[in-house]
This record gives sequence, C-alpha cells and structure tokens, in this order.
Amino acid sequence: MTEMVYGALPVADGEPILPKWWRTIDRWSLTTVIILFCIGLLLGLAASPPLAERNGYAPFHYVSRQAVFGSLAMIAMIVTSIMSPQMVRRLSVLGFLVALVAVCLLPVFGTDFGKGATRWYSLGFASLQPSEFLKPVFIVVTAWMLAAAQDLNGPPGRLWSFLLMTLIVGFLAMQPDFGQASLVLFGWGVMYFIAGAPLTLLMGMAGGVVVLGVFAYNSSEHFARRIDGFLTSEVDPTTQIGYATNAIREGGLFGVGVGQGEVKMSLPDAHTDFIIAVAAEEYGLALVAVIILLYASLVLRSFVRLTRERDPFVRLAGVGLAATVGVQAMINLGVAVRLLPAKGMTLPFISYGGSSVIASGIAVGMLLALTRTRPQGEINDLLAGRGR
Repeated sequence: MTEMVYGALPVADGEPILPKWWRTIDRWSLTTVIILFCIGLLLGLAASPPLAERNGYAPFHYVSRQAVFGSLAMIAMIVTSIMSPQMVRRLSVLGFLVALVAVCLLPVFGTDFGKGATRWYSLGFASLQPSEFLKPVFIVVTAWMLAAAQDLNGPPGRLWSFLLMTLIVGFLAMQPDFGQASLVLFGWGVMYFIAGAPLTLLMGMAGGVVVLGVFAYNSSEHFARRIDGFLTSEVDPTTQIGYATNAIREGGLFGVGVGQGEVKMSLPDAHTDFIIAVAAEEYGLALVAVIILLYASLVLRSFVRLTRERDPFVRLAGVGLAATVGVQAMINLGVAVRLLPAKGMTLPFISYGGSSVIASGIAVGMLLALTRTRPQGEINDLLAGRGR
C-alpha cells in the first residue's frame, strides 16, 4: 500500500538475498550486538566457574552453554533480519499466540526453581521463560494495531492494544514477574505516545501504575520484600545487592585485574542478573562505560534510522523494540548500583540465560529488519515532494 501511494525507488531485479541483506542492513548495529555478546562470553569466563564448581559441573559448563545459546541467538537474529516488515508482522502474530498461551499455562505447568516466582518451564536439559519471547512479538502486534487505527475507517486499534497490554501485564504480575510486566507496559506506552496519545491520558495511566504498585506492595510478599530492601537506608553486605555494590566500589576506574575479583565467589547470580558487578570489579568503570555506550549506540542509531521511515507500523514497532532493549539494559544496570529495586532482569546479550539471549536475538533481528534500507524511500522524500 505504501508503494502504491508514494511510489517506489528502482531496485535491482533478481539481486541475491544475502548481498541485498548486507547492502541494506545497519552494519553498525549488527556489529554492536556481536561485540556485546562477545563481552558476555568474556565475563562468563570470569563469573561462572565458581558457580559451576559449587554445582558439580566442569569449570566452563555455563560458558559452553552460553556459547550454544548465543550461537542460536545470532542465527535467529540474522534470519529474522532478512525478513520483510510484512513477514515480521505475520510471524509475530503466530509467535504472540503461542507465547501468550505458554504464559497463561505457567501457573499449572510452570516452576519457580525455588526463586519465589513461577516464570519457567522445566525441560530437563534446560528451562524456558515464555515471557522473554512474549515481549518482542507483543511489541510488533501492538504496533500493527496502533498503525491500523491511523487508517481512514480503521479498527479501534488503540483500545485493542490497551486491552491486550492489560491482559498480559495481569498475567505477568500473577507469576509474579513485575520486571517483565514493567517492560511490556513501558514498550506499549512509548508506542502509544508516538501514535498520538494525549499527554493527560499517559499521566493518568502513570498514576494508575502507582496505585497498582501500592496494591502489589500490600498483597505480594515477594514484591514487598524487594521494595523494602531497596528503600532501607543500610544495605546488608550478605545480600546480592550488598555484594554487587561492594564489587562495583572496589573495581574503581580500571578494576582489580582479570580473574582477581571476589564477588563471583559469593554472588549466586554473578553470571546472570548481576554480571555487571563482575565487569565493574575486574575491569573497572572503563568496561562498564564501553557497555553503556554500546547499548546507547544501538538504541539511538535505530531511532535515527526510524525517523526516515514512512510506514507508521515500521516506525512504531522499531521504536518499541529499541526502547524496550535499551530500558531493560538500563534497569539491569540501575539495580546493580541500587538506583532501582531488584527485578530479576538480565542484561541483554551479556547475562547467562538461554531464553534471554535467544529472545534478545529475535528482538534485535526484528529491529534490524525494520531499519533496513528499503525501496519505498524515506519520509524526507515525501516531505520534499510536498514542498514542490
């Protein structure tokens, strides 16, 4: 439809898929993701051997598994990035239905692995966290609804997206998984705002989130325990937050040296949620700054490319995906330095975890697919044409 309205730029007929993909992909963002994954493997070599030894595994058990998970994630990212926006949307609808059913069945068939939240399916050889896969496909489906609502006589996509978001946030809060629920709510809110939502409505929703937070605090012991731990004036040095903040403080500017860190010996989640503490202790602020710059580069570069897009679906879905990846990284880093309460959220591409890294690969693959240079041209061409 976009090509019919605005016209299309000439393209080379019969161009092979891979050369066309390489010519149109954002190679800088692709390289950024690969570097982040390599940093994750490097930190895994430092963080996971003590845990593997405690659990009776070979020293590099978790690193080997992460290499396998990461390889699958890179394959998923590249395959997804080759797709057209229409194919991304169609597969996201199917993936959303599967992931939603999986999330709904967690109270019946899921397990908590002793962590107080039923978020996983135990597969024997591995575990599966369906909410990780639900996030990117929800973003794409919601963007489709919001974009369709902008068409003349279009469906009530804003209302549908709101109801869908409410349903998913409710299911995630029941696990409880307030971290993933907040990411879903944030991603939807960003797209809803860009689609033209009034600021007063968003402010009202923010107030509603505060009310729901108070309700969750009074009704969920899991949620209340994390909030109390965050608000207390003194940090228990024997907690994960205590170990992490001390490791970050000890690391200084350039760290204590490779392999010399102590936090991995006592921190249970040193290779997952708090892997940035290992990075800060052994490599210092220098490596942490590089990691932050890589995430910022991925998000901001995607935003810049999306500003040139004509298709409202591509703009909304791309912004939602980029913002969600960036905010997840920001939350993980904020928890480690005690700027935010603990949420059990991984650092994309760096933390250990099969569901996390593969789902992140799919999400960024979608983002790369949406930000590819395509023959419909850019929005600047349209604006220039109207000026003539």
